[in-house]
Amino acid sequence: MTMYSGGLRKMQVATNKENQVQYTLPVGDERVDMNALIGQSLTLTFNGEIHCVHCHSKTKKSFNQGYCYRCLITLAQCDSCIIKPEQCHYHEGTCREPQWGEEHCLTDHFVYLANTGTVKVGITRHVTEGVSSRWMDQGATQAMVMLRVPDRLTSGKVETLCKAHIADKTNWRTMLKGQPDEVNLSQVRDELLEAIAAPLDELRHEKGLQAVSPVTDEIHAIDYPVERYPEKIKSINLDKTPSFSGTLQGIKGQYWLLDEDRVINIRKYAGYQVTLNT
Repeated sequence: MTMYSGGLRKMQVATNKENQVQYTLPVGDERVDMNALIGQSLTLTFNGEIHCVHCHSKTKKSFNQGYCYRCLITLAQCDSCIIKPEQCHYHEGTCREPQWGEEHCLTDHFVYLANTGTVKVGITRHVTEGVSSRWMDQGATQAMVMLRVPDRLTSGKVETLCKAHIADKTNWRTMLKGQPDEVNLSQVRDELLEAIAAPLDELRHEKGLQAVSPVTDEIHAIDYPVERYPEKIKSINLDKTPSFSGTLQGIKGQYWLLDEDRVINIRKYAGYQVTLNT
């Protein structure tokens, strides 16, 4: 048996040559190869302490998946405009951390379509070798970039236009039910762009002709290391069940899929001090 102890973080993701997601779990200073544990038994135990993922101070409650309350109300990365990019207020001079905003919000963003059980629209800053970590975190089995824009605010405005015609949220229960049917995302993109053509032209007139640029992108198929999907999902809550054991039957998005149809969202418990026995 191998034991890892320390602060939990969201799983790091990458893809191999077959576009299967490779998961690495940070536990303290250790990095655990989670793909290698598929089919094996493990035990995760929460020791009762939570440390903020930013300032590392001890906190009784975690906010925004790992932050203490002080960081929640002071950090730019915890501001409400991170969830609602159309409300980005950097241009108003009220950004909590202007330098952070310049590095993260005043850079190119991509508007994408993804199949996470249903087709959704979203935004991301990074598309490495064609596949965004955001798509993998959301459990998308297909994804493609649709538009490139120069900043977060513009991406939020475009996403808002799209939301009138398509979902912008992932239903995690639907995502975990199994492998969804393939969707012709190119056709969805064409129909969506046609539906928002008029307001998109208005946005270009406001921001400049090059502010919203179409991107010719292939449909990226993404595979997940899952041996068995749950039939009836039973979610594990570490606050209520501080220790559990089971066989890891798969990983999708940021979820572990365990025997007895149990699942746990690892990202939700970032900052929790745990012991993992494998």
